[in-house]
Amino acid sequence: MANHESTGFSSSGLRRLRETLARHVDSGKVPGVVALVSRGGHTHVEALGTMAAGGGAPMARDTIFRMASTSKPVTVAATMVLVDECRVRLDDPVQQWLPELADRQVLKRIDGPVDETVPARRPITVRDVLTSTFGLGLDFTAVGTPIFNAIFEQGLTPNLPVPMPEPDEWLRRLGTLPLMSQPGERWQYHIGNDLLGVLVARVTGQPFESFLRERVFDPLGMKDTGFHVPADQLYRLPDLYAPDPETGEFHVWDPADGGRHSRPPAFPSGGGGLNSTVDDYDAYFRMLLNGGVHNGQRILSRAAVQLMTTNRLTAEQNAARNALARDNVHISFGQGQHGGWGLGMAVRTYQSDYAPIGQFGWDGGSGASAYADPVNQLTGILVTQVGLSVPNSAHVFHDFWTTVYQALDN
Repeated sequence: MANHESTGFSSSGLRRLRETLARHVDSGKVPGVVALVSRGGHTHVEALGTMAAGGGAPMARDTIFRMASTSKPVTVAATMVLVDECRVRLDDPVQQWLPELADRQVLKRIDGPVDETVPARRPITVRDVLTSTFGLGLDFTAVGTPIFNAIFEQGLTPNLPVPMPEPDEWLRRLGTLPLMSQPGERWQYHIGNDLLGVLVARVTGQPFESFLRERVFDPLGMKDTGFHVPADQLYRLPDLYAPDPETGEFHVWDPADGGRHSRPPAFPSGGGGLNSTVDDYDAYFRMLLNGGVHNGQRILSRAAVQLMTTNRLTAEQNAARNALARDNVHISFGQGQHGGWGLGMAVRTYQSDYAPIGQFGWDGGSGASAYADPVNQLTGILVTQVGLSVPNSAHVFHDFWTTVYQALDN
């Protein structure tokens, strides 16, 4: 049995973790996986399988992955730096920086025509955008409605079916649509996190990525994190697969060479655009567990971290979010049943699996999972190159976390 003071994990538990991940890789359903668990100053990493389906270069600790929606918990830090510095206030109307969002109209009913609207009861605030309650988002209960279709037709979300335009044009298009709900009323996924990137760029007068790099990535030593992978590092990025849901056949959804992440994007997506490594993400989540400090340097105030990592939604808003996760497991594969939502991340408000109340983080549709647990002072990051068109990556997530919590040596 490993000494608790030295590692925080039992040696038998870490063996089981490796065996569990190896079983997924050996099944052929996930070509490779990299996993990191960190606790009490000890970090354990497993890199298993290969970069490509069918063989090739092995997965490595420094393999770079598309973080997809696990970008959200990281990129939200840029806005919180601005809140800390009083350059924006939580209840400031955003229209002073984003005039395209002044004088909003709101749909009379979410499934109605986009021109049947009523005036918004109040302006959109910074708080509304931070909590994903500003009025527009990927509301999966509204799939097929005119407004949901319009969001995709305008290229307001990543990759489908229209490429996202540069930020000013993206915001102009967003401003042509009515809101789906009144500001502050309903939690709606994703678009708020992309909007934060535009807000940060407008407030600071510098590109979103350069502000993130200056204030978050560089101080944390996150040298491999960004919205694209430099040409001389592309060999570290695997192709992203979207297996056929019927046959399981591997299809390349986004190639490394010449793909979406091989060059700077027109739109740097705070909601889903980052590439990173397990060590970079560990540095970020460790900073949150440490109350905003990394190696003696303060990145965020303790109060900002508290705001980010505790539930910000009302019981009614959470009920709708929980129903989405519970009743759509054929889409979410069991992800999302956490109870609460902070800023850019889920927060567990009830124990729905082995993780305790208070754990925070999120998962990504490209096969990424990243959480921190203040109760056990634990971080865990798991990344694969298999997207969630099939449940295989989600099954690896679940088994990873189930095994991690059994490996705790206390």
